[in-house]
Amino acid sequence: MKLTRKESKQRRHRRVRGKVSGSEERPRLAVFRSNEHIYAQVIDDTKHHTIVAASSVEPDLKSNLASGSNKEASVQVGKLIAVRSLEKGITQVVFDRGGNLYHGRIKALADAAREAGLNF
Repeated sequence: MKLTRKESKQRRHRRVRGKVSGSEERPRLAVFRSNEHIYAQVIDDTKHHTIVAASSVEPDLKSNLASGSNKEASVQVGKLIAVRSLEKGITQVVFDRGGNLYHGRIKALADAAREAGLNF
């Protein structure tokens, strides 16, 4: 039986979430990628609370980009989530790629967050 792309992504996401959980001292950096935009949240799973968030739909980022769905947008969101996390005193996170392959826009976001000071 061959799985569809959506089913494969859902399986990967369930597998990743079974292993990755955020805590107060090391929250989870969750990434969601749609066809047009990319979203990132830093989440404390013990309290079920989003600490900081950033996305390519924010007005200040959206005005600087030609399109929401490109690597440039991912890099900007990665930098922004890192800056906001560091302001809250978060330096270490656990990366949750959300079932997406670690490639392209997901990798660009992760690399930009690392360069801006997040450790994972």
